[in-house]
Formats: sequence, structure tokens, C-alpha cells
Amino acid sequence: MSIRERLIEAATANILVKDGPYGTAIQRARLAAEDYAGDTGLEADQKGNNDLVNLTQPQVIRKICDAYLDAGATVLATNTFNANRISQADYGAEGLVHEINVAAAKVIREACDARTEQDGRPRFVCGAVGPTNKTLSLSPDVEDPGFREVTFDEIVEVYREQCAALLEGGCDTILIETVFDTLNCKAAIMAVKQLERELEREIPLMISLTLTDLSGRNLSGHTVEAFWYAVRHAKPVTVGLNCSFGAEQLRPHVQLLSGIADTLLMAYPNAGLPNELGEYDELPEETARKIRVWAENGRVNIVGGCCGSTPDHIAAMAQAVEGVAPRAVPEVETGMRLAGLEPFSIAA
Repeated sequence: MSIRERLIEAATANILVKDGPYGTAIQRARLAAEDYAGDTGLEADQKGNNDLVNLTQPQVIRKICDAYLDAGATVLATNTFNANRISQADYGAEGLVHEINVAAAKVIREACDARTEQDGRPRFVCGAVGPTNKTLSLSPDVEDPGFREVTFDEIVEVYREQCAALLEGGCDTILIETVFDTLNCKAAIMAVKQLERELEREIPLMISLTLTDLSGRNLSGHTVEAFWYAVRHAKPVTVGLNCSFGAEQLRPHVQLLSGIADTLLMAYPNAGLPNELGEYDELPEETARKIRVWAENGRVNIVGGCCGSTPDHIAAMAQAVEGVAPRAVPEVETGMRLAGLEPFSIAA
């Protein structure tokens, strides 16, 4: 079977569990600036460049990945949220983008393959692609609404470079996550479609939207439903929501998407809302209890954690959804559905 077929088979038989974030776990390792930089020869201070750790301290990433595997995760994402030329330019490390992504994919691939060899359970490695720190939909200059710091074609090339390296390192899918700008997402989709033609094979896409307010819109203004209509043509193997809020606040938006998306649904919320210090206090058992409600209502195929989540959160989620039937992918009536900022359906 193809990777798409294997993932669909697994996620329609049982609710799968995705891993959690790497950033906070890397911080707990208390790496010094020289640990981040390694022997790269980079002159700028690399402390905080979590993506570079894939290349300079792969044993740290492997330890974090193993912790998520121990917790029961079978869908693992690479530590490459900012491993693109635009974001790495902040550290003067844009020349290492290819090496960072290959190294990131290899360490997760090796960890997953080793675990599957032990117990026979299939695991999936997702090449994580973040939104970059540039936006195509909005101007950074309030005096010039038409100004953009980058062009669509430039963003496509940035994503193509990153995705090619992730696939070279052994990723099964590409995960376009934390989508705050739908046009940036479309650029990532185009990059993957270009790679499909170059490699002459399918590259399964996973797409995850992030909302910026409780009304249910991303930063570029799309509602959840409008966003789905804007990206459905890409035929992602999963669509869903991540980051944004905790499970409680994300629940109605997951419910909405669950009823209209004719593909697998993956949702991985934050561990509640941050406190006044920007930290997350929601206990694993509380997050898991809220996730179980999603599962019992037939809303999800894959669940996991975003900001503030730890291996303990992932383990609690895995236990909470064990034995609960996964969401049945709905058969959606055919129709012409368009999207501006709001969805629009043309009557038959």
C-alpha cells in the first residue's frame, strides 16, 4: 500500500496519537550557545535556534522523540518548524537549511523504524513545515497596504527547498502546520506539488490551521469552513487545527471541521491557555479528559499536543482515546463551494 493508504487504514481503525512540541523540551536540556552552534562555524549567537539542534545535537532530539514514542505516539513530526531559509536568516544559518532538514528527518525516521522493528506497530514521520515569519496576505507597513516583503514565488521556492530535504531524510508526509496565512499555505502546497512532478510520486499532505481568535478565523481572515474550501483541492490526507487555544476553546471549531472535511481530521491543541507568565498549567489528565470528549463524539482520527504539551500529556491522551472508535470520514454532497474570507456554496 501507499503511505496515504497505510495512514488512512491506521487512522480509521484506531484513533492515532501524534507527538508534542520540541521547543520546551530542548529548553529543558539547558544547552549553552556553543552547544547550539556546534562546529558549524556560524558567527551569530545560535542560542534559541532549536532547529539547528537537529544538526549539532541530534542525541537531544532522539531523546525527546523516544519520550514521545514511549508515551504512545505513532505520528511523529520533525523538529523543523523554523527550518526554512527565511526564518534561519535571523541566525545567519540560511546556508544550512538543507542539512538541518535532512538531519531532522533522519533522527525521527531512525527512532520510529527502531520502535516499529520492536513491536510491529506502523509509525509515520511527518516533515513539519511552519508558516515562516513573513506573510503574503498582509502588509507589514501600515502606511502601504500593498507592500509585501516577499513574493509568492519566493515563498514557494523556500518551501520547495525545505520539503525536498525533509523527503530526502526519510519523511513519509509533509505537514503544513500552524497556518495563520492561507496564502502562505497555498505556496507550500504548490511547492509540494512541484516536488511530486519532479520525483514522479505522490507526497501525502497534512494541513493544520491555527486560529487567532475565538470567532474562528486565522490571521488572514478565513473562517474554518472557508479555509477548508480554499485548500481542499490539494487532497490532503489530513486536515485539522493546532495551537491557537486549549482543547476546550478549540472544541466547536473541531466539531465544525469534522462535519465538512471528507478526509482524516487531526487536531493538536495547546495544553490549555497560557497564564500571565506565558506558561501552560493544564495538567495532562485535564487535557486528556477534554480530548476524550472529542473522541467519544466521533470528531477526530488523530490527536496530539502543541504548546505546553509534554510526553506526559501525550501519554494521557493515548490512554484516554484507547478503544474509542475513530471518526468516520463523512460523504460530502458534491457541490461548488468557494471561499473568500467566508464560505460560499452555489446552489445546484
